Amino acid sequence: MRKRPSRALVPALAASALFLAAGCSADPGQSSAAARTPDAGASATSTANSDQPLAVAAAPAAAATSTAVARPGAAGGKARKTSLKVKSYDSHTRRAVISTVAKGTSSPSPTGTPTPAGTRAPGRTAVGDVIASAPAPGAPDGLLAKVTKVIGETADGTEVQTAPTTLDTLLGGDDAKGTVPVDPASFDVERLLPDVKVSWAKTGDIHSGPEGTKVPLGSLRVDVATKVATAEGAPASADASVSGFVQVKPEVDFSYGGGASTAATASTGSTASGPGAASLGISGDWTSQWALKGRAGATAKPVRLPFAKLHADPVLQVGPIPVVVNLDLTCYFEISGDGRVTVDVEQDLKGDFKAGGTFGTAAGWTPVNESHMDSSPVRTSVTTAGSVKAALGAQATVGLYGAVGVTADLAPYLRGEAAGTVTATTPVGSGTKSDVAASGSWALYGGLDLSGTLQIQLAIFGTPVIQHAIPLGTLHREWKLADGKM
Repeated sequence: MRKRPSRALVPALAASALFLAAGCSADPGQSSAAARTPDAGASATSTANSDQPLAVAAAPAAAATSTAVARPGAAGGKARKTSLKVKSYDSHTRRAVISTVAKGTSSPSPTGTPTPAGTRAPGRTAVGDVIASAPAPGAPDGLLAKVTKVIGETADGTEVQTAPTTLDTLLGGDDAKGTVPVDPASFDVERLLPDVKVSWAKTGDIHSGPEGTKVPLGSLRVDVATKVATAEGAPASADASVSGFVQVKPEVDFSYGGGASTAATASTGSTASGPGAASLGISGDWTSQWALKGRAGATAKPVRLPFAKLHADPVLQVGPIPVVVNLDLTCYFEISGDGRVTVDVEQDLKGDFKAGGTFGTAAGWTPVNESHMDSSPVRTSVTTAGSVKAALGAQATVGLYGAVGVTADLAPYLRGEAAGTVTATTPVGSGTKSDVAASGSWALYGGLDLSGTLQIQLAIFGTPVIQHAIPLGTLHREWKLADGKM
């Protein structure tokens, strides 16, 4: 399991990283070759037709340390790939050291002899540069920042002071939209219970997990089997347990539309910025198969037990810009009830889900919340009177550059209930056996709840700040699996 530095940011979505000034001289009042000539490592993307939407795709492995830089407000200041890399970053002071990767090498090279504080070499980063970087030392969630001060040259590179910024300073009036699969092999896994197994499969016939486990390409599967507390007074034969698996094929939905904002700015002469549209969310295929057996020691208030935590930092290549997505997934089971009913149930569940938020200038941020599931019971049995509800679900948080923007909780569940009476009649003065009669009914239901929130950190797009967390609302569906009479 990877040991990740603690984040100085909220529990999950936004911020990124680093710099070259295409058009800056040592003295702001002078011109230089560096000011007139793009960085030698700059991509041809910098001259691309701005009317064409930017492609959105998973960044190739070679772009694992890529950096893009923009100079907002300057001629030719659009975002472009550069040969500069974030050598190190301190999240407490927001200071970064930037170095140059020499052509034909994969390692940053020092910038040379240290220079006095407050000075910089021509062609290096400058105040006003906006940087976007893939994960780097000290910035495991990626870095999105603007340079507020050039401190000076060191043996490792140029040291600069940075401040948070937003994606619109890089994307400007461009448009971008795409849904990108997350590589299942990229997840770090923390097992919270002993008997938890993780499997995945990817192209190239590459598979990880217990032998014989079948996992579709691009999917991640987490199996669990554990005992749960038995209700007080339950017989030994009513030992309670839960087992099964959650299988998900996660995808990140990302879009940005700067056209409306740019048009409004041009028509009014305003210097206001920000996108006209944006969206962020998580979606994917879902499969689960799980079973609940015995008489669980349940309470009216649901008790949640996480059994695995997973984390990934996929990098989306949005034109020349590395957009770092932070994805956390917590798998759990949850039980509630009165502790009186004994069940032996199992169901299969397949479908898809989508959760997130979309932004428009008229409506602001609005939630996206949908799921389509089909289930089939494998076995069903309920005895004694009472009720129980158990869920095997996953909570996902999605963010950008370390700032959380969307939290979604998908919880497929089983619910059982039984009601009835037992009467006994013994004739007075007779030695005959009592007559005992039992009557009642039982039913089992499958269902799902999808809920979550949009967080204020979605303002990382450059949209107006959300004053309060916006609930996604609860999508609730339930269907009958089986019923009967006692």
